[in-house]
Amino acid sequence: MDFDTAIALFWLKKLVSVLILPPLMPYALILLGLLMGRRKPRTGRTLVWAGLVSGLLLITPASVSLLLEPLEPRQPLSLSAAADAQAIVILGGGRMSKAPEYGGDTVNRLTLERLRYGARLARQTGLPILVSGGAPSGEIPEAILMKRSLEEDFGVRVRWTEPSSLDTRQNARYSADQLSTTGVTRIVLVTHAAHMRRAQAEFEAAGLQVSVAPTAWLGPRPFQKADEDEVLPNLPNANSAYAAWFAVHEWVGLLAYRLSR
Repeated sequence: MDFDTAIALFWLKKLVSVLILPPLMPYALILLGLLMGRRKPRTGRTLVWAGLVSGLLLITPASVSLLLEPLEPRQPLSLSAAADAQAIVILGGGRMSKAPEYGGDTVNRLTLERLRYGARLARQTGLPILVSGGAPSGEIPEAILMKRSLEEDFGVRVRWTEPSSLDTRQNARYSADQLSTTGVTRIVLVTHAAHMRRAQAEFEAAGLQVSVAPTAWLGPRPFQKADEDEVLPNLPNANSAYAAWFAVHEWVGLLAYRLSR
């Protein structure tokens, strides 16, 4: 089998992300501190405490909200802002492999949240849809699974599929290439609110004019005070831990975006 550099880089990024993102990252700091404790006790203790404190902060709603607020747009899409758009682009968020109730692979809950909102916007605006997502392990491309779900589950037709991308940058570049052949330059972009800042930057860098259509806020909802937020209760919880993983993932992605420019 031929060596595919793009696929190798994709899995390398996945491996590195496991090490530097929660929930493993605080434990990695603690383990490193314990290993260094004999030779450098002061450094070892510092690392252990850093791991303990960061682990607590990454499951606490108040600190997680601080990570999310600069990422998530403060308001949803206004349909008037999409009046000049020519297409809706929905980004994939992952797959569910070998789902027994569906008889095989299907979209996961992240992708499904995006598809649901994208279908709603398609009905409201009448705009055609492009779905974007590849298949790093050679399975059915995510875009094909997204198209199937939109048409079978939501009754919404998909005009374009982009089945080759492995990350957000490729989502943007390959989608722009495909849309340019039909003269589409202005899009409504659908993805999670926490992912929108990075996704918008990539699609605009690819030459498209973007109206952002965020969905599935993880932090305080638009027009809602933080103390009224019901999704992230005041005590540390599993929802906060998940939101923290998403937020740190996006901050790392934004750093990589800046370094690669």
